[in-house]
Amino acid sequence: MRHDTSASRRKGNTPQHRPPLVTPGPSRSTPRSPRRSGGSRPPGPPASPRKKRFRPGTRALMEIRKYQKSTDLLLRKGPFSRLVREVCQSFSSEALRWQVYALLALQEAAEAFLIMLFSDANLCAIHAKRVTIFPRDIQLARRIRGVDNL
Repeated sequence: MRHDTSASRRKGNTPQHRPPLVTPGPSRSTPRSPRRSGGSRPPGPPASPRKKRFRPGTRALMEIRKYQKSTDLLLRKGPFSRLVREVCQSFSSEALRWQVYALLALQEAAEAFLIMLFSDANLCAIHAKRVTIFPRDIQLARRIRGVDNL
């Protein structure tokens, strides 16, 4: 007995899907258990519509515009305050106290420094025909600025 398998091995031959068979069976007068019923949904709120999906890069541009419009601080005040106090303890054996406005002024200066450093690093990345900032871009920006020992 020979089997003709050459037709199924040819390229471009997609298998045909058959519709499911409907078998006429005896009708039940009792309803099925909820586990078996696949088509009915329990009563409740209708399904919520899907979230809007933006094209790649659109969300990033929206965030850039949002942060350029605002003037609030980007770093949280609590963690920054703890970091300043920890660094201060490493330089001094006694516990120094900080005024709130002194910590806020230090945070403003630190954020301004970081933003300028990232914008210079972005220019270095653009000069290298890239859109991603690498650590070497930040190192180059610091070296050009003359900030070697920070």
